[in-house]
Amino acid sequence: MTQIQSDTVDAVLEQWRNERPDLDVSPMAIIGRLGRCTALLRPQLDATFAEFNLSAWEFDVLATLRRSGKPFRLTPTALFSSMMITSGTMTHRLQSLENRALIKRLPNPADARSMLVQLSASGLKLIDRAVAAHVENERRILAPLKASSQAALNARLTELLAVLEELNQQ
Repeated sequence: MTQIQSDTVDAVLEQWRNERPDLDVSPMAIIGRLGRCTALLRPQLDATFAEFNLSAWEFDVLATLRRSGKPFRLTPTALFSSMMITSGTMTHRLQSLENRALIKRLPNPADARSMLVQLSASGLKLIDRAVAAHVENERRILAPLKASSQAALNARLTELLAVLEELNQQ
């Protein structure tokens, strides 16, 4: 059996156990490791986005449009809902992407009061290249884990996500 290596979260837990032996700090292990993983992943992901002159949020907007399927077009409401940001934030982001000619805003034929957001031809080319590099980067990051470990981790994170989404609905 492989022994699990101690990490920075273990050190934090040990400090709390020393200072507050009356407190069961075991939940901090999972939440702390998730937070630490997020902090360590972000620069790894951002480096790939930067290769394409994209920030994480720009990648997210373009990828959301791309995965929506042809004609790669959504309402701003559908976009900001899927990205969990405010409409004001989305408006600013769309303006920035439009200024770079990565998207275009079009009148909505189904509702004259609204617009649709669509990937431009250059936006489509860019996101297709960027998402391929992004997936390869994620594969590289996870490569040290066995396929069975990746599957187990994915299953447990799926369980946790379901719990968190349920809590968020309450």
